[in-house]
Amino acid sequence: MISSNSKIEDWEVTNQAASKKLTTKLRKGQPILLMTGLLALAALIGWFDHMTGWELSLFILYALPILLAVWWIGTSAGAFIAASCGIIWWIANQWTSPYETQLGYTWAMMSRLFYFGIVVYAVSAVRRQQEADAARITALEERRQLEKDIVSVSEYEQQRIGQDLHDGLCQQLAAIGCAARALAEDLQQKGSDSAQDAVSIEESLRQTVMEARDLARGIFPVHVDRDGLSAALRDLAQTTQKLTNVDITLEEDAEVHIDSPEASMHLYRIAQEAVSNAVRHGKARQIWIKITLQNSLLTLIIEDDGTGINHKSVKASNGMGLRTMQYRAQTMGARLFFEPRLNGGFRVRCHLTIQIDPYLPQSHE
Repeated sequence: MISSNSKIEDWEVTNQAASKKLTTKLRKGQPILLMTGLLALAALIGWFDHMTGWELSLFILYALPILLAVWWIGTSAGAFIAASCGIIWWIANQWTSPYETQLGYTWAMMSRLFYFGIVVYAVSAVRRQQEADAARITALEERRQLEKDIVSVSEYEQQRIGQDLHDGLCQQLAAIGCAARALAEDLQQKGSDSAQDAVSIEESLRQTVMEARDLARGIFPVHVDRDGLSAALRDLAQTTQKLTNVDITLEEDAEVHIDSPEASMHLYRIAQEAVSNAVRHGKARQIWIKITLQNSLLTLIIEDDGTGINHKSVKASNGMGLRTMQYRAQTMGARLFFEPRLNGGFRVRCHLTIQIDPYLPQSHE
C-alpha cells in the first residue's frame, strides 16, 4: 500500500517535471515571438515610409529591427529581418518612387539591402566583441579566485602542519626527553657507566624539541593578529638567526596594529619569503627588517647585504617565491617593489594603506 507521503512526493516530482517542460517550451518559443514582433515593427516602419512618400524617406529606421534581431537572437535572425526589410521597403515605395525604369528601382533596393547587410555585420561584430570581453573578464575572475583559493589552501595546510608539529611531534619528543632524563637518573643512582649516554640522549632530544618548535612557529605564526605582526616578525628574526647564524635586525618605530588578520598574514609571509631568499640565494651575512607607519601608510622593507639580484632579471623572473609575494601584495591591495640595494644586496619594499586608530602612537621619520 502506497503511503500519502509517497503520493505527495510523486505529485511534486510530476509537477516539477511539467514546470520544467513548460519553461523549455517557452524558451524555445521566445525567438519566434521576438521575430514576429520585429517583423511587425518592420511592417509598421514600412507603413509610415509609404505614408510619408519618397521625399521624406524613412529607410534608415529599418536598421532598428535589424539591430534588435542581431542583438537579441543572432546573426541569422538579423539577416532574415534585413531581407524582410528590403522587401517591405520595395512594397512601401514602389508607387511613389521617382524612378522611371524597373532597373533603377531594383538597383535602389539592392543599395538598401547592402546598407542593411552592413548593419548586420557591424552589430554582429560588436556583439561578438562584447561576448569575447565578457568571457575574458569571467576567465580572469575565475583565475583570480582560483589563485586566491590556492593561496588559502596553502596557508591552511601550512597552519595545519605547524599546529600538528607543535602539538604532536614536539609533545612526543618532550615526553621521550622526560623518559630519558628519568632513565639517566636511575642509571646514575645505580652507578652505571651508561648514565652519561642517557644524559646525552636527553640533551639531544631537548635540542631537537627546540628546533622543532622554532620550525613550527615559522610555519604557523600564531601571534599574527591585530597587535602581533611586530611580535611575529621578531620571532621570525630570532628563529632564522638561530637556525642560520645570519645577523637579522628588526627595526620598528612604533607598534603596528592591523585589523585584518589576512593582511597581517600576507605581510608576514612576504617578510618570511624575502628573508629566506636572502639567506638561500643572496648568501647574505646581515638582513634588516624595517616596519614603519606614517599617517595611514604602512611600509615593510626587507634588505640584505648579499649578492643581490639584477633588476631586469627580477622583472623576467618566473620564480614561485617572487610571484607568490606579488600575488599576496595584490590580494591585500598593497604595492610591492623589488630593487637593488645602494651598497650592494637586495631590497623588498611593500607599501600598504591601512586604517589606524588616531589615539595610537605612529612612527615618524
